[in-house]
Amino acid sequence: MNVLVLNSGSSSQKSCLYQIGDTLPQDPPGCIWEGKIEWADGKAEYSIRNSRGVSRKNLPSVGSRAQAIERLLQSLWSGETQAISKPSDIDVVGHRVVHGGPQHFEPTVVTAEVKSAIQSVSVFAPLHNRAELQGMEIVAKLLGPVPQIAVFDTGFHHNMPLAAATYPGPYEWFEQGIRRYGFHGINHQYCAQRAAELLGKNLNSLKLVTCHLGNGCSLAAIRDGRSVDTTMGFTPLEGLMMGTRSGSVDPGVLTYLMRRRHFLDEQLDDVLNKKSGLLGISGISSDMREVLDARRNGTEPAKMARARLALDMYVHRLQSGIGAMVAVLGGADALVFTAGVGENSPEVRGAACDNLAFLGVRLDQEKNAQSPLDKDKDVSAPDAAVRVLLIHAQEDWMIARACWNLLQTATTRVSH
Repeated sequence: MNVLVLNSGSSSQKSCLYQIGDTLPQDPPGCIWEGKIEWADGKAEYSIRNSRGVSRKNLPSVGSRAQAIERLLQSLWSGETQAISKPSDIDVVGHRVVHGGPQHFEPTVVTAEVKSAIQSVSVFAPLHNRAELQGMEIVAKLLGPVPQIAVFDTGFHHNMPLAAATYPGPYEWFEQGIRRYGFHGINHQYCAQRAAELLGKNLNSLKLVTCHLGNGCSLAAIRDGRSVDTTMGFTPLEGLMMGTRSGSVDPGVLTYLMRRRHFLDEQLDDVLNKKSGLLGISGISSDMREVLDARRNGTEPAKMARARLALDMYVHRLQSGIGAMVAVLGGADALVFTAGVGENSPEVRGAACDNLAFLGVRLDQEKNAQSPLDKDKDVSAPDAAVRVLLIHAQEDWMIARACWNLLQTATTRVSH
């Protein structure tokens, strides 16, 4: 079965093609083709490669985002990066959908009704859901009636206890669908399963805190394989300090800005989502690597001080969040770091674990210093009571696996 995965973001488009046989492999297989577009200053930058080692980075510019994605997908069956002979070789397409709202949380075949439901909650994650809907339209245009499946980032957190999912406003909020949904669920779920494998234990016996630290950041408290709390909420804006997102702030700050500074809701949305976090505090970048470099090697004292503050705030909120997750779990067996910063920044991991010795967290400094991550590993000291694991994010594989399972189930029902 050829499974194409589309992971559509606000400023990037990632795609990969998996070939899966009659049984699912235990470990994530490599893609036979993968492509990525990053938009910078209105220009699409491509990176494409196939399993034969053929790669390409520069393609001629095109006018729109949709045209850029079409060109990316066409390189799958034509040109030097070709991996299949024709579009109809693709059996199913899986999409990462950031927000499923109150209606959708299980992997679901995309229909007009499903797309309408995704559109109806786009206001909660506008930069993501609309991009994902666009991806579905492009696939329908290029591939025709191929089955498309939506896999929801909110799904893993759907059964959080009501005490964790409900906001302490009027109860009518909850009745209207205003609740904590949580995000990054596809990867949090994968990391929990992978952690159990690395530890050689039954997932249902473990208490885990998973730290998804990328441009977007969230924590999850996982007990018995289920999410019981997480830091993101109604939207992906709540919780930890992120690349350009503020994370949690006092709601009174927002009402103050609206009343006294006459901020409009669009301005608030722009400030909180695009001009805050590491970028807003450092004034340098949303990229942790650049902030760390400015803190260590900068030549301007004022910029170095702001970079230092940005890192200190990031770590403070991360430690605070980990402590909260451990408290909800009543202890922890392992702390998992994943995604771009989590996997590749020994400095951030070391700083985050610094004050957690009282929980039984102790790093092996030599193992922790080995980056970038080449394979999943345990970087805790031999006698640590709480293991510290580095796990490579595998959202695309989780989506592909969900597509395979859904089609296999459908095939079995038809045959019977």
